[in-house]
Amino acid sequence: MGADIEAKLPSDSSMSWDELPLVKKLNWTHTIFVVFTPLISLYGIWTTPIQKPTLIWSVIYYFVTGLGITGGYHRLWAHKAYSATVPLQIILALAGGGAVQGSIKWWARGHRAHHRHTDTEKDPYSAHKGLFYSHIGWIMMNPEPGKIGYADTSDLNSDPIVRFQHKYFLLIALIMGFIFPVVIAGVGWGDWRGGFYFAAVARLVFVHHATFCVNSLAHYLGEHSFDDKHTPRDHFVTAFVTLGEGYHNFHHQFPQDYRNAIRFYQYDPTKWFIHTCSLFGLSYNLKRFPQNEITKGQLQMQEKKIEAAKKTLRWGEPLDQLPVYTVKEVEKICHEENRKWIIINNVVHDVSSFIDDHPGGKALISSAIGKDGTVAFTGGVYDHSNGAKNLVTTMRVGVIKPVQEDSFS
Repeated sequence: MGADIEAKLPSDSSMSWDELPLVKKLNWTHTIFVVFTPLISLYGIWTTPIQKPTLIWSVIYYFVTGLGITGGYHRLWAHKAYSATVPLQIILALAGGGAVQGSIKWWARGHRAHHRHTDTEKDPYSAHKGLFYSHIGWIMMNPEPGKIGYADTSDLNSDPIVRFQHKYFLLIALIMGFIFPVVIAGVGWGDWRGGFYFAAVARLVFVHHATFCVNSLAHYLGEHSFDDKHTPRDHFVTAFVTLGEGYHNFHHQFPQDYRNAIRFYQYDPTKWFIHTCSLFGLSYNLKRFPQNEITKGQLQMQEKKIEAAKKTLRWGEPLDQLPVYTVKEVEKICHEENRKWIIINNVVHDVSSFIDDHPGGKALISSAIGKDGTVAFTGGVYDHSNGAKNLVTTMRVGVIKPVQEDSFS
């Protein structure tokens, strides 16, 4: 996998892209590969007893090749979130090749376009095109000519390791994706068959779909922790299946940060790997976005959630929509119409439904009918709770006319 991300219309076709039949839009190399590798692995699992050393090796190599993508292709080359020594770069380039997801150059170019054009027509794997498309459909389909957004790859073009890996990618993918894991199991403990079906093919299928979940599941499952303009979300489940890439809302807001998870308890083995390498001098210049800006994003999203929650509650009629009374008018209405109105902070409240439930007794609240009970309510008799203060807002029926206007009445 990993042909040029741009596509061209078939030379013998006078049709537009939309008019082309599906069979001509499919990338048959990619489609055959992603369809048949799961089938081969299922056959192997069904017919081949798994040996414990092979199982352990398969899991280890899953993490090795997975980190080649998340720690290498993604955070090192696509985002320059940290720097790595040449030995570590070579290891990551080989490990990433073992994941068989295209070359560094091809992968990073598409991913940079995804970040620059998230959720638009120029996004190579836009979540707006559906879960299946963003997960695997985009790999099976050739991109529409001219639709993939521009992304600068001049730094990758000048990188000798990236150029070498791109030039010899098919050979590297064959060796690291299939031959190497089989040889380790075969030479190590004589399990050639298990090495092929488990450490090579089944492991590859798991690595593929773990990475694909970053483009699909991470845009559907979880919370908008830092921004809700676009689809990326944060969720532990996605982080677990993607080697820590599931805190995706954070990542899209702060892509140059070498971390995806910022809490010590959040699952991000890629971050731990990069940090551990730094202890041995293999990685350096680990970038972190300023905490002040990260906290701003968190608070802004919390404010949005609070405002949305407040809209579901009853806060009483807005003051500017209430009728205006004088104090004398309130007294008169209460006397002549037997209204149970009390004035608190220049707002008239109808307490008729609450008189019998008043904790201080019916007599006490009745004594304030038609009067200004502000002093008693705010501490003169009893400093009422926040719950009581919120409750009276739902009882608003009017506001008191300012005193200077009263003098002309």
